[in-house]
Amino acid sequence: MPNFLYVYHGGRMPESKEEGARSMQAWTTWLDGLGEAVVDGGHPVGKSKTMHPGGRVTNDGGLSATSGYSMIKARDIDDAMSRTKGCPLLAVGGTVEVAEIMEMN
Repeated sequence: MPNFLYVYHGGRMPESKEEGARSMQAWTTWLDGLGEAVVDGGHPVGKSKTMHPGGRVTNDGGLSATSGYSMIKARDIDDAMSRTKGCPLLAVGGTVEVAEIMEMN
């Protein structure tokens, strides 16, 4: 089965320690529910910079700032998309971009 990258965009940070603990539990529950499909549960990411043609650097995180990632195995992209249902980021206004990781031989 091919690997797919989940790129998380947006959402919001927890506003309290209690909300952070609930958020972490929601992520753990969702990822555990994906079972052996999880290749790399991933991590949140910090603020990014963007390199533009000609060497210009901006501190804006690009057109759609990334907030984290995961990697899973799935039969195809439709299967990978269906597994995003229940992702905790969706409940806080974020989105999940799904892309197949192409093997280079």
